[in-house]
Amino acid sequence: MPLLMTRALAPMGLACLLCAADAHCAGASDANGASDANAAPRADLVLHHGHVLTMCNPEPAPAPTAVAVAGGRILYVGDDAGALALAAPGARVIDLAGGTVIPGFIDSHCHLEGLGKALAEVDLRDTTSPAQIAQLVAGAAAATPGTGWLEGRGWDQNDWTVKEYPTREVLDAVCDTRPVLLRRIDGHAAWANTAALEAAGITAATKDPVGGEIVRDEHGEPTGILIDNAVGLAGSAIPEPDEAEIRHRLQLAAAHCLKLGVTCVHDAGISWPHAQVMRKMAAEGTLGVRVYGMYEDDPVTLAAALAEGPYASPDGMLTLRAVKLYADGALGSRGALLLKDYTDKPGHRGLAVTTPEHMREVMRTMGAAGFQICTHAIGDAGNRLVLDLYEQVLGELRLKDARWRVEHAQILDPADIPRFGKLGVIAAMQPTHCTSDMDWADERLGEERLAGAYAWQSLLKSGAHLCYGTDFPVEKVEPLEGLYAARTRMHPDGTPVGGWRVNEAVDGRMALWLYTAGGAWAGFQEKELGVIAPGMLADLVVLDGDPAACAPADLLRMKATLTVANGK
Repeated sequence: MPLLMTRALAPMGLACLLCAADAHCAGASDANGASDANAAPRADLVLHHGHVLTMCNPEPAPAPTAVAVAGGRILYVGDDAGALALAAPGARVIDLAGGTVIPGFIDSHCHLEGLGKALAEVDLRDTTSPAQIAQLVAGAAAATPGTGWLEGRGWDQNDWTVKEYPTREVLDAVCDTRPVLLRRIDGHAAWANTAALEAAGITAATKDPVGGEIVRDEHGEPTGILIDNAVGLAGSAIPEPDEAEIRHRLQLAAAHCLKLGVTCVHDAGISWPHAQVMRKMAAEGTLGVRVYGMYEDDPVTLAAALAEGPYASPDGMLTLRAVKLYADGALGSRGALLLKDYTDKPGHRGLAVTTPEHMREVMRTMGAAGFQICTHAIGDAGNRLVLDLYEQVLGELRLKDARWRVEHAQILDPADIPRFGKLGVIAAMQPTHCTSDMDWADERLGEERLAGAYAWQSLLKSGAHLCYGTDFPVEKVEPLEGLYAARTRMHPDGTPVGGWRVNEAVDGRMALWLYTAGGAWAGFQEKELGVIAPGMLADLVVLDGDPAACAPADLLRMKATLTVANGK
């Protein structure tokens, strides 16, 4: 089969993605696919005897069975004989035994260091009660004696029999001398014991911060639950990790991602000091996964980023050219900003965690300096606010191909859905957020507002660009579970039968496209990543099944058997 020199077109009417094969492929090929040995590089890695799903549109015919890699880039996509003929002496040649090769998964919204931190903390996912969590905390305290803070993450009161926030006394009963802070699964609420509240100076006299809430009992005393910006009151009392700890967390997270086939992440919220650690690691070749980073919204970080401008490491493993803002909180903690009251909390419409004036100023300043703006918005009012600000500022700046993003875009007023495509705004969405929330979303919103909930298909049909991710460690890293959620809108056990609002589900190829090429587009990397074609960076995953054509349930049993990151 000739050396594949194809252009990847986005499926289902999305904008064209250029593979850039012409620009990157160093070897010439004749009509029979034979390369000029005097000009073409030799392959240092050959994968053969597989099924290559290029994500180009259309897929080449006959289907490629092999990929050859040289110097971190794809040299050849075609048949086994053609790939093997390019192997240099000493090249690594791997028989895939029929495995499916796809582009490396791109998680388009996550928190890399947060994952590393979570891997070293008390894991509270899938817990069923405050009492169970207290037992886990007691075990962690016994396993790590000392006076330092105990941290954990992953609880969700919506999964408990009694769907109510717990109190500090439950934690005090098992750990009353050292501070304990347990973040809710979405990070927008936290549960603290008395020692943690005291360490943070939180008392009955402490005022709620702007965009946050200290939950109080009937006497005005803090119960131990902190929501949105109030979480920072306790978090600020925790000593900052040193460089060695940051490195350890990033390495833990990268290893976990690579094991599951995630080769690139969009890291949503990086401080300037932590970005410098990443830069050192990228220079050393120890970063592990490709990182597209969004700077967090704090004055020191933004000032330093503005002075330097967008940054990319020479090998493309680290890009810092985006800024993360927050419009509202999360739906589970009733912090998402809604146009009308919460159905299960009359008189409450969520929290605006950042003033529109501040967001507008950051958008103007950083957008004019070449940074992509990425704004967290979950509620319909939060999303409308962001779209209004984007429309205003993009009009003022007259930017071409800005690709500003709304992170999450979970609950939309149907009238706002066409605005994404019209404004060229990307919806960065997470399929497993839908399946985590669907059991109780109607309680928060009522039936009418569900028409714009996790509206993937409606956004695509309106002409919007989407990309998929997980928001890990809020959700699990596993991209195959994300593909399952995208296709079925069901839990892994197959409920609800037929799927929840399944008209918004996507098909197998689109789900995979949004987890690969869609993410590349969202990070301005479509000429380097997201499809398998000559000249593209060699980020590849081998699976023991076809994730686009298989039955959805098969995704839950499928495994990544090999990951290639940057040609390694």
